[in-house]
Amino acid sequence: MSGEHLDLVSEPEETRSAGTARGPVSEVDQLRFELEETKNQKLRALAELENYRARLNRQMMEERKYACMDFMRELLPVWDNIGRALEAVSASHNLETLIEGVQMVHMQFLEVLKKYHCERIEAKFQLFDPNLHASVAQLPNGEYPMNTVLEEVQAGFRLFDRVVRPSQVVLSSGEVV
Repeated sequence: MSGEHLDLVSEPEETRSAGTARGPVSEVDQLRFELEETKNQKLRALAELENYRARLNRQMMEERKYACMDFMRELLPVWDNIGRALEAVSASHNLETLIEGVQMVHMQFLEVLKKYHCERIEAKFQLFDPNLHASVAQLPNGEYPMNTVLEEVQAGFRLFDRVVRPSQVVLSSGEVV
């Protein structure tokens, strides 16, 4: 009797209390139960992680989709002003009014770009930089050294430190032949 008593005392409390109608649960059965419980916890944690990743991906896609919303709101007044300039010239048939209006809209447009850190790349009379410029032609010119930008065919822009579009430029080939 005393041997049985020692066995019961040395068993963990949860093992003695986890007995079934058939009697106390063996240590192997208890370990199997704990292993199964750990597996279930692992599966739940993995499912929660997968749900978190899916939710995060949906949020990122949503943010990307509407990332330029503020930019679009800033551009709409520019569009409105282009329409006003066209209406004004059609009503007055005054070309000077159209030129003035378009110049104002052009400046407004550049200000919107600048507000969003998209700035024009200065090219004219600069040394050719293949990171900022794309050469479309070369002209002989004795006034400016070789690879100096003589003319900007199309303006280039950069967003922060990345080139959105390089400036298309005409370069000096150096001395006149």
